[in-house]
Amino acid sequence: MKRQLGCVVILFAALAAGCSVGSTGPVPAGAPASGLQAGPVSHFARLYFVGSYGIQAVLREVDAPVTPQQALDLLLKGPATAEQARGLITEWPAVHGRPTTQAADGAVDLYLPVSVADMTGGDLGLSQIICTAANADIPGGKHPPDVDVRVYEPGEPTAWTVRCNAAGTVIPNALARKSLAPGRLPVRGHPVRA
Repeated sequence: MKRQLGCVVILFAALAAGCSVGSTGPVPAGAPASGLQAGPVSHFARLYFVGSYGIQAVLREVDAPVTPQQALDLLLKGPATAEQARGLITEWPAVHGRPTTQAADGAVDLYLPVSVADMTGGDLGLSQIICTAANADIPGGKHPPDVDVRVYEPGEPTAWTVRCNAAGTVIPNALARKSLAPGRLPVRGHPVRA
């Protein structure tokens, strides 16, 4: 029993000696700890191209947030090599000219170079530019599905207003129907001619 008691006393003495704080004072140890270093911020433009399953969004890395016009200019250059390899194309033919935009608070004014009735290539080309413009950097802080895109056709006195939902589908803005000229209600993002 004395032997066990002696071992316990030696064990406690060793533990007590190991837990004491020395009297050396502060010791310099280098630079203070710092967190993760922030790298450059990445920005992306969301462009809409056409694939085998309809409209598809792609992200392009850019230096800074892009305006609707800058996004359309990127779109009109066509899909990049890697995007083409995935089967993506554009339905906006170069012969239609260049659509232009003007950003407003929570909205985009989109000016078409030709009327929708004179366009060839189906609805997808028009959907591409509407959704690309709606997903650019627009004043007002609205999410892209809440951005009104007011589409102006040459020779038409009024615009028709649509939105682009998260799936890349162009839909009429229900609130904008009241402001449209008679006979100009958009159906699937396009006006119906009377």
